[in-house]
Amino acid sequence: MYRMSSFYNSPVAILYQAALPPVKNGIIKPMKPGGYSDSGADMAFTLQQAGIPVVTPVGHPDPTQVYDWVFPDTRQGIEQALTLGAKRLWLNTILFETHPIQHYLNQGIPVVGQDPSLVELYDDKWDTNALLRSKGLPIPSAHILQRVAELESILQQGLLLPVVAKPIRGRGSAGVSLIHTPEELRATVKAMLQSAEFGDAIMIETYLPGQEVTLTVMPPGRYHLEGASVAKTRYWSLPPVKRFNHQNGIAPYNGVVAVVANSAIVSDEERRTESLQVLMRQCEQAAEVVSARAPIRIDCRQDNQGTYYLFDLNLKPNMTGAGRPGREDQDSLSALAARSIGWSYPDLLVNMLAQQWHR
Repeated sequence: MYRMSSFYNSPVAILYQAALPPVKNGIIKPMKPGGYSDSGADMAFTLQQAGIPVVTPVGHPDPTQVYDWVFPDTRQGIEQALTLGAKRLWLNTILFETHPIQHYLNQGIPVVGQDPSLVELYDDKWDTNALLRSKGLPIPSAHILQRVAELESILQQGLLLPVVAKPIRGRGSAGVSLIHTPEELRATVKAMLQSAEFGDAIMIETYLPGQEVTLTVMPPGRYHLEGASVAKTRYWSLPPVKRFNHQNGIAPYNGVVAVVANSAIVSDEERRTESLQVLMRQCEQAAEVVSARAPIRIDCRQDNQGTYYLFDLNLKPNMTGAGRPGREDQDSLSALAARSIGWSYPDLLVNMLAQQWHR
């Protein structure tokens, strides 16, 4: 890793999600248990080990206790971090237009992460996929449902099964299911809408049966690559990660099955194929469309003819990683991709930290 004294000497604090974001147009975004405090602790511990000053809520944090390492993303939590000496904040949380961090951004506090206003805009999978489709990017066809009765009209129009039912402001594979029959679809849609766990609307999307890959796209900036400081003037992709061992056609939630157990970097030969080279450029274009200020993750999958589609753009990749005791198998998809370009988990985090920005 590289050495820049001012960069290395500026203390950072990691924020985690303390509460559900506001309901947006009747749509609810479910909260990850612990609000990303686990990855926040991984990050804080690893940065500290890499020589970055990390501000923590307690004087001698225990590597096994996640809340020893991270601050809640509330006004009180942010004030505590700043009072204890943080000069920059890592937004390892779900952001939205009225998030408390806006007050501190307006004061010029440097942050690592996305612009809160853009996250609220692009966390809506329906609207974001429509925007990407309008830019010529390959997006699977989909329908939005607010009432069970609407499904009958769609079925009568000749809906091709199987389809995937999913939340509009989802989180990973939570609430996502593969559906093969009209009867199953009716029951699933009814249950999802009646439970209101995801709000008053859901999506059904064409199922893509081919290979699934995930791409992490990095923002423009200066990075340490192959022993040199390199300026990246455009969005750029880390190598694709191949997903396998799906459960009923869906990649399982990483809290149930560790990513390292069902994911692997594609081979150099496969990465050089035209289909993946095109896909990497398309994902970079998608990152530019949403004006990402930090890494994003895009899930993609092939149809029956082998054409890749972008089906899920995630502005908040989970950045878990090996380092803390008992976390040896917790590398995230982005950490796996980073290793294939020679970055360890600490290297990935330090390079992400170098992309801090302020308003």
